[in-house]
Amino acid sequence: MRTTDYTIRTATSADVPPARAVMLDTVYRDFRTGYVPRWHGDVIDPAGAYLTPARHTLLVAVAADGEVVGTGALDSRGPAHPPNPPHVAERFPSGVTAQLRRIYVRPEHRRRGLARRLVDELLAFAVADGGYRAVYLHTDPAVTGAEPFWRSLAKVVHDEREDAGGGQGIVHFEVPMAGWRGAR
Repeated sequence: MRTTDYTIRTATSADVPPARAVMLDTVYRDFRTGYVPRWHGDVIDPAGAYLTPARHTLLVAVAADGEVVGTGALDSRGPAHPPNPPHVAERFPSGVTAQLRRIYVRPEHRRRGLARRLVDELLAFAVADGGYRAVYLHTDPAVTGAEPFWRSLAKVVHDEREDAGGGQGIVHFEVPMAGWRGAR
């Protein structure tokens, strides 16, 4: 069910606490990892990670009642090796890679097109920047709905489940920038 009862906008400093709550709830509930400092430093300091640096952004999905119900972020850091496979890190170097991060929507607001709208706006941001050559993201296929969602928008560049030993079990994607429907 799609609805327009939501606004997607760039986060302000006032949005940081509720955006952080959406992110933390997701890592505890959906990922079942809880807060892991080496993975989630940006969750604790979204302003420092996304509002302050040039070429980074944090978007929020806001319900009609003003509640922040979703997040989406983009930064200019490519995937690092380790823990990611070396060929993935080489393909997506920092500075010229826009990495999509923290595309999270509260469960009761899912299936309304919010994640896709967040991605559209993030891609428009990347295209408008002019300095990004690629858009990268990774997902944990154990999270319900994550892998099919990303497969509908992006191309798999590496599936760690196919590696000897399974790697981290992560699926790495590239989102095409050329002709992106959300590009301005």
